[in-house]
Amino acid sequence: MTETKTAEDMVAEADTGARQASPIAMQLIFALCITWSLFQLYIASKLPGVLAQATGVSEFANIVAQARFVHLAFAIVLATLAFPILGHRNRIPVYDWILAALGTAACLYLVIFRFEIADRPGLWNTTDIVMSGIGMIVLMIAVYRSLGLPLVIIASLFLALAFFGGYSEWVGSVTNYGGASFSKAMGHYWMQTEGIFGVALGVSTSMIFLFVLFGALLEKAGGGNWFIKVAIALLGTLRGGPAKAAVLSSMMTGMISGSSIANTVTTGTFTIPLMKRIGFSSEKAGAVEVASSTNGQLTPPVMGAAAFLMVEYVNIPYIEVIKHAFLPAVISYIALLYIVHLESLKLRLEGLKKPGRHIGILMILILFLTGFLGMAAITFLVVGFRAMLEPLMPDATIYPALVLLGLAYLLLVFLASRFPDLKIDDPNDKVVSAPRLTPTFLGGAYFALPIFVLVWNLMVRTEHLDRLSPALSAFWATIAMIIVALTHRPLKAMFRGESEFANQTVAGFRDFVSGLESGARNMIGIGVATGAAGIIVGTISLTGAHQIIGQVIEIISGGNLMILLILVAILSLILGMGLPTTANYIVVSSLMAPVIVSVGAQSGLIVPLIAVHMFVFYFGILADDTPPVGLAAYAAAAISRGDPIMTGVQGFAYDIRTALLPFMFIFNTDLLLIDVGPLKAVMVFFISLIAMLVFAAVTQGYFIARNRRWEAVVMLLIVFMLFRPDFFLNQWQDQYTEHTGSSAITAIGDIESGTDARITVSAPDFDTGIVGSKTIVLTPEEAGSGLDRLQAAGLTVMESDGLLLLEEPFPGTPYFESLGNEYDFYGDEPAQIVMVQIENDRMPKELFFIPALILLGFIIALQSRRMTQAAF
Repeated sequence: MTETKTAEDMVAEADTGARQASPIAMQLIFALCITWSLFQLYIASKLPGVLAQATGVSEFANIVAQARFVHLAFAIVLATLAFPILGHRNRIPVYDWILAALGTAACLYLVIFRFEIADRPGLWNTTDIVMSGIGMIVLMIAVYRSLGLPLVIIASLFLALAFFGGYSEWVGSVTNYGGASFSKAMGHYWMQTEGIFGVALGVSTSMIFLFVLFGALLEKAGGGNWFIKVAIALLGTLRGGPAKAAVLSSMMTGMISGSSIANTVTTGTFTIPLMKRIGFSSEKAGAVEVASSTNGQLTPPVMGAAAFLMVEYVNIPYIEVIKHAFLPAVISYIALLYIVHLESLKLRLEGLKKPGRHIGILMILILFLTGFLGMAAITFLVVGFRAMLEPLMPDATIYPALVLLGLAYLLLVFLASRFPDLKIDDPNDKVVSAPRLTPTFLGGAYFALPIFVLVWNLMVRTEHLDRLSPALSAFWATIAMIIVALTHRPLKAMFRGESEFANQTVAGFRDFVSGLESGARNMIGIGVATGAAGIIVGTISLTGAHQIIGQVIEIISGGNLMILLILVAILSLILGMGLPTTANYIVVSSLMAPVIVSVGAQSGLIVPLIAVHMFVFYFGILADDTPPVGLAAYAAAAISRGDPIMTGVQGFAYDIRTALLPFMFIFNTDLLLIDVGPLKAVMVFFISLIAMLVFAAVTQGYFIARNRRWEAVVMLLIVFMLFRPDFFLNQWQDQYTEHTGSSAITAIGDIESGTDARITVSAPDFDTGIVGSKTIVLTPEEAGSGLDRLQAAGLTVMESDGLLLLEEPFPGTPYFESLGNEYDFYGDEPAQIVMVQIENDRMPKELFFIPALILLGFIIALQSRRMTQAAF
């Protein structure tokens, strides 16, 4: 299949390495991949500590602390050997061997001489600087090989700022940065954990690799094909069924995939030809797959590995990141399914034929609900089982739970053995039909068990059970996946009474080894990208570069938050072009997140940090299908034989509904389930879903019938009323009562404990001296006077001539970071509290849902008269 080969070549060039050298060289690359995967499993396990204790050799355990240096060494060597440069695709030239050796030496230098380096912190000698320079050069070449020019250019610009920014008066006036010597900069970037070997590479080492390896093992064992076939069995017979199946299967594979491009090819190889067969154009078929695959990077639990970086950057627990990301991702995917349905209606398409009974929409919803409730019931039963055993087996209930897991696995494999093995179908066959659901689902249901292990470890917590860290959760899920990959084939042969037990055992081992290799290859780009992204983060910590970008964007936007958000969205799209998901998020969050927080606070809008990071992450991801660089669009076009630019344009048109969500959850944090209870969460989900489906209908120009222009305007008003009901309430009733002077202090003392008071502070900027304002939130927990409550939060206030003068917060107090590091409290202009706002007791904003839903009913009634075909 030429189409598949072309697409796979694109994945190799972009993600896994396209070198096809001599057999010996390829065997070396293969061995390095296997070794890297085994090394990552080793450092994630308890084995280092056990070996160190058993042998008395501390190096077995010490290597865990040095793992990020080894991690980058593997990534650089494999990038150098697996990705050709200057056209040498069929051999590895001498200079590549030299570069690989130099990269390894530069990384392992930090391991071998770590004690000597620790004895002279900051006092770098000539060897330190030479090795740092070599490491930086080899890393940048590796990034160019595996990821192309975009990240190299961005990192080079930041390096130029570090070296030459001190010569610019403007840069100096904004950041107070006086420049850095070559020795200081190299030491900052390479010899310590402020740059290359910082948070991003640490997360890549400890967490991202394991999740990528888990996904690779699942795919090689047959789990990816199972996802696709179950999706086709569920949705294939519906109107435009293959396109809907593409959305569902891409969501399932995208949840655990680290790459939009690989996700596009994995599912698109089968679904794109099917979409073309039922009537989708080449560009629309590719665009559906692109939109589905890129959105997979927004879906928990992995989110293209960005979820783990958010834990570090936002400083909240992993389970909170998942909670905040869940609702927008689900709404986005349901809206994409609806867009595909509307396209099918406009084209009057049909679904695939299927033997046996067809499954309708209602039955599909019932199956999804039953599956969800079934998993919840199993979870509660296991929790209850372990709680019952806890008094008898304190801290040891894991062992009977593992027995239950093993029995469930054997039962599911036995059921699978009653049906034919799931084969990878050829979508170009003359006759393609949707498979039956029951044999398809049961034929691979055991693939869900490792995913269950992953989700259990990440999310379940009771009185006797603690959640595991993301790294440990991924490790145990990967171990479960390894067991499945090694045993499911021979077990099925044994249950069937076949004589193929030995051959199937060998096949299972090959799947395992292939998964190890694929996991390492998939990590090459991520490994070097997180290292290179450390240059950007390191430059920001060295120079305060984010202030420069912040000031430029703030000047252009004129302090208008909406204009600022649009500018940040555009810049996030530009910066995200050509970058993998992980590097993309690091770059845009490091540069753009502080700007939104700062300008939002100046405008009086308190934006939660997680909302800001989700905003820039969403727009960075959308760059994967945005022309002219959108790599996922090129991969889809290679399969569909369509125009890649038009595929990207159409994909972005489908993703407009995703682009709406970030703006919504900046202004309405209910979408991120921030301070939202269970009942309200259900209401938020359904209302937001209705709003998103209506918006999708506007973008497609079709609802129940083709939209008229005035209907589209009314529908946009409905969307706005559902997403921003507080906007209309604010026009009706004031949200806050404003207090100044002594009445502001009185107001703070009068509010109940646990109630928010919004405090607007005016002070000169620490760097420029320009007086600016910022809004902070004070939530007093104890009763007392206003001054006492302020003092308890570290804010010392003195009244003078009607002014509330504010002293600099002390280090360690809640507002030191947000005020003390930003404003000058000893300048000519005093720092002061200019206003305190207390929220009024108002009617619920949700009442504005009622007129919106009435308007929606009116539109439905009008369009139903013009219907020419059934809506579903």
